[in-house]
Amino acid sequence: MTSLPPGFQFFPSDEELVIHFLYRKALGHRDIIPSLDLYTHDPWELDGKALQGGNYWYFFSQKARNRATGPSGCWDSEADDEPVTSGRENVGVKKTFAFYADGIKTSWVMHEYHLLQRVDRDGSTSSNGRRSSRRKGNPRMARR
Repeated sequence: MTSLPPGFQFFPSDEELVIHFLYRKALGHRDIIPSLDLYTHDPWELDGKALQGGNYWYFFSQKARNRATGPSGCWDSEADDEPVTSGRENVGVKKTFAFYADGIKTSWVMHEYHLLQRVDRDGSTSSNGRRSSRRKGNPRMARR
């Protein structure tokens, strides 16, 4: 995990997450946001593995076919996709998921970001892309 120096806080907007972090990650640049396999961890196990900004944890993860996680549950879509814009241009999509443990909805929420176009390391684009996730919850909260 990456730590920021005292006095610095990490609270990027949706636009900043897509333009300044996700797009650069797709180009192959190194980033302060770590990569991890979300689907082998329950949300409360992410403490210390993701970049934390307040009650949010930031990380890159590859998209999985299903959203089941470690031993306890799964992420389920909660709302319609929201466009992420920069100026007047749509640059990405934001999806919202809730975590269900043993079939019960918890207070864990994940925002998943996708580029509208796939970006290759040479800068060329095509449809689809990588994603970044921002998960909100209390890092010390126990499973319900």
